Amino acid sequence: MALRSAAGASHNHQVWPGGYLDHIAETMNLAIMLHPILTALRVLPFSLSDALLVLYLHDLEKPWRQGFGSPELAVGFDLDVAEQRHAFRLHLAERSGLLLDDAHVNALDFVEGEGPRYSPEERLMQPLAAFCHVCDTLSARLWFDHPEVADTWGARCAPQSE
Repeated sequence: MALRSAAGASHNHQVWPGGYLDHIAETMNLAIMLHPILTALRVLPFSLSDALLVLYLHDLEKPWRQGFGSPELAVGFDLDVAEQRHAFRLHLAERSGLLLDDAHVNALDFVEGEGPRYSPEERLMQPLAAFCHVCDTLSARLWFDHPEVADTWGARCAPQSE
């Protein structure tokens, strides 16, 4: 129930109760739509499953930051600090038995951009992170407001027949 109550953010996107799950679903739906289009243009060095895993995990700390998560799981983490939020996501993934490779870890670290760590001398954000960043940005900055009542992804995600 806790996840169903969590907002997507405190004020920037999907701020209604349940907005967290709406945001996660939307980022994943965007990945499902964009991955084949981009792969048709140039083969991507990661699978759709890799992107879906990262997008599922990318904001996992938000219910805890809002007081909806099990407190004992967050012991030892200051979720107001970006590095600690990243560590918490990795902790929950490991605790759940999910195996993350270096590309997943990089994507979870940079899904929200490189921010103050950006350097013109070094590429920090790897391809999987860049793809997930695009999906997150589209949801959080383009479609940040509450969806219309009849707005569903069902028809838009269905395979198109010829």
